[in-house]
Amino acid sequence: MNAALARTAYDSHARMVKTPKDLEHEALARVTGRLRRAINADGPGAHPELVAALDQNRRLWSVFAMDLAHPENGLPTDLRANLLGLAQFTFNHTAQVLRDGADASVIVDINTAVMRGLRREDGAE
Repeated sequence: MNAALARTAYDSHARMVKTPKDLEHEALARVTGRLRRAINADGPGAHPELVAALDQNRRLWSVFAMDLAHPENGLPTDLRANLLGLAQFTFNHTAQVLRDGADASVIVDINTAVMRGLRREDGAE
């Protein structure tokens, strides 16, 4: 195999490998898209879809919180603390949305900010 062909094959494979940050970003993007659609939905299926989207978001943030609380997490302590604070806010605000009808778009804003942070750390954006 010549060098150009090998490089092309390697480059193609390297682009398919996703980092943990890529996976976190994709998971947040999926749940955030679902939240946006649910917030903007009308009709009889709107509320159940919002509840399902909020639950999916809560479960994702639970995974993030468990990872952030793990002693071997490599993020700086202050960043971990800030992200854990966002997780706690998200849990509390989700309860307010479900109980009192609070504005769910705040959760979309938080997810979007975290997604931007994940991309910025990779030098993208």
